[in-house]
Amino acid sequence: MFARLAHVVTHRPKQLVLVALLVVAATAVLGVGAFGKLLTGGFADPQSESIRAEHAVDAHFGGQPNLVLLVTARSGTVDDPDAVAGGREVVRRLAAEPGVKQVISYWDGGGARLRSTDGRRALVVARVPDKDRAKELVTGYEKVVDGAAPVTVTPGGGATINKDVNSQVTKDLAVAEAIAIPITMVLLVLAFGSAVAALLPLVVGVAGIFGGLAILSVLASLTDVSIFAVNLTTALGLGLGIDYTLLMVSRFREELAAGSDRADAVATTMRTAGRTILFSGATVAVVLAVMLVFPPFFLKSMAYAGVAVTVFSVLSALLVVPAVLMLLGPRVNALTVGRARSGSAQAAESGAWRAIASAVMRRPVLTGVPAIALLLALGIPFLHVSFSAPDDRVLRNTAASRQVGDIVRADFSSNVPAATTVVVQSTAPVDGPALASGLARYAGELSTMANVAGVNSAAGTFAGGRQSAPAGPADARFTAGTVTYLEVVPSVDPASSAGQDLVKAVRARPAPAGTSVLVGGPSAALVDGKHTIAARLPLAIGLISLATFVLLFLFTGSVVMPIKALILSALSLTAVLGAAVWIFQDGHLSGMLGFLPGPLDTSMPVLLFCIAFGLSMDYEVFLLSRIKEEHDRGVDNAEAVAAGLARTGRIVTTAAALLAVTFAAFVTSSVTFLQMFGLGTALAIVLDATLIRGVLVPAFMRLAGRANWWAPRPLRALHSQIGLAEAPASILDK
Repeated sequence: MFARLAHVVTHRPKQLVLVALLVVAATAVLGVGAFGKLLTGGFADPQSESIRAEHAVDAHFGGQPNLVLLVTARSGTVDDPDAVAGGREVVRRLAAEPGVKQVISYWDGGGARLRSTDGRRALVVARVPDKDRAKELVTGYEKVVDGAAPVTVTPGGGATINKDVNSQVTKDLAVAEAIAIPITMVLLVLAFGSAVAALLPLVVGVAGIFGGLAILSVLASLTDVSIFAVNLTTALGLGLGIDYTLLMVSRFREELAAGSDRADAVATTMRTAGRTILFSGATVAVVLAVMLVFPPFFLKSMAYAGVAVTVFSVLSALLVVPAVLMLLGPRVNALTVGRARSGSAQAAESGAWRAIASAVMRRPVLTGVPAIALLLALGIPFLHVSFSAPDDRVLRNTAASRQVGDIVRADFSSNVPAATTVVVQSTAPVDGPALASGLARYAGELSTMANVAGVNSAAGTFAGGRQSAPAGPADARFTAGTVTYLEVVPSVDPASSAGQDLVKAVRARPAPAGTSVLVGGPSAALVDGKHTIAARLPLAIGLISLATFVLLFLFTGSVVMPIKALILSALSLTAVLGAAVWIFQDGHLSGMLGFLPGPLDTSMPVLLFCIAFGLSMDYEVFLLSRIKEEHDRGVDNAEAVAAGLARTGRIVTTAAALLAVTFAAFVTSSVTFLQMFGLGTALAIVLDATLIRGVLVPAFMRLAGRANWWAPRPLRALHSQIGLAEAPASILDK
């Protein structure tokens, strides 16, 4: 395979580069269209009870209220005559807006639950089915400020959260790129020692990014795709471009320094570094593809982006980079900066990394045990992890939706916008006398439950079992033929344990005779989301472990190496997840990073696990490739490990530093879980490139000795048949 590829690359490099430029141009045109198709949200299981309840409300009632207006009296309370007139004018104007349905407010039957405890604020709640229209209304309320009006208006609710998150993600991506790209370019020039060589990672990076965006654009026309996939596309595209180009250029320079002409140098580079990149890319792609087993389209979107970027990056590294190297030859070292890394074959080795490897292997237990203890200590906070679903609190308090959410949680006795919805379905009309009576009894029973402020239903409003008459249009709002729904308004934070317990209690209560019930709303979505992740996590871990084991076995012919890689990656991931809890849940560094501490989003540990695991396998393959190359030459175990680390240590640490900068740039985000994604991934990369590759790998391999390459006889026979062993150059040349 690599012999044929090398023949094409060395004989037709210009044609390959031209084709690559055309492909990049085509994917760029297609990829630009992705941004208008991508969605926020996607954290829930589409088959869960909460989503089925949401779909039922959408189908029969046009959806739940998604626009909340916080009306604040400039002086006095919202019951003062001027404030009442101002509030009713807000309601009148909103109700007259095209596309607005079912406006409910404190002043026209919404009840005391829509009034703050101090009386200075009240809520107006409306449904705007069209998302674009909802965004227009939110923007209008943010921009228009009437200084003469007796009240002020601040938009909130789901429509405002979506608008704020979308605009913030776009801004954050621009800021992250503005920070990461200049720093990365400077570091690349210093790492390569040549301005010309430093530009090559952009070849792979651009191909990966545009390729990933193009795939997202196509998929977004067919299914739901999350806007957050763009962040992974850009960071991973640039990161893999750096990783793969560093490996290719380093090996190419090494072969040139050893006296090979450019064609032989390219062929050897493809046969060695190219093979490593193929295995590395396959491992990364398989690990990221495992996120497809999780139903939420947020995680599926990350899988789409990750696999697409990896495939395009690998193809670019295996075809385009060698073609460019063939055209450049020794000129790859042009425009040198500082000490170029091309002076001799020995320059490919790092004396510092050889010394580290040798020191570790002299005392493997003494150096390995403290490293393991440190990783386990970092992981301890994960033992008290708690989870939530993303809401306005992922944003900073400068966002309108966050401001409204904070005020509702702090100053209102109940959270009407976050009500739990109970959809009751029957085979008979729900307004029939017998069924209506049963539904009224059911609503009254729900209102007596702990942590329930009240229940809104077609039969009226219930609080503590007592009923008040329905407020005019309430029947139409809650009833449609054989379907009705109730709003169970919590008196606690819907994301709290009490809020989740309330959902479980509502689901446990028997439905009225002759009906079936679906329970939805924010608390229900959180309960279902946690269940979905927990149910699929064993399958995901099993698939990742199996795929990694198989790929590394095919790569090394050993069963010990894959097991070692899985154990060390698990240690690293434990430390990363523990650090995420310590920082983002427990609140350490919250002042510096500008976020409100709180539970972790249910999807983020899965995303961190898959991204960090995939990248750790990337570096594992880099290192094992060179160690195995030395081992296959007949070098003893200790020297093979020392030489492998000496020849890849600089590449791995340089690539890791550059990749960590790329992901760490997301710490500047104003969206909390993007901050956690960036910081967690950067930490995973740093730990993997230092403690894992620098200490634990050589310590383990020194202790294992010849057992490193052991496999049972049947598997050895299998590997001899299907394993991808590196063929001698003489065979490839035939």
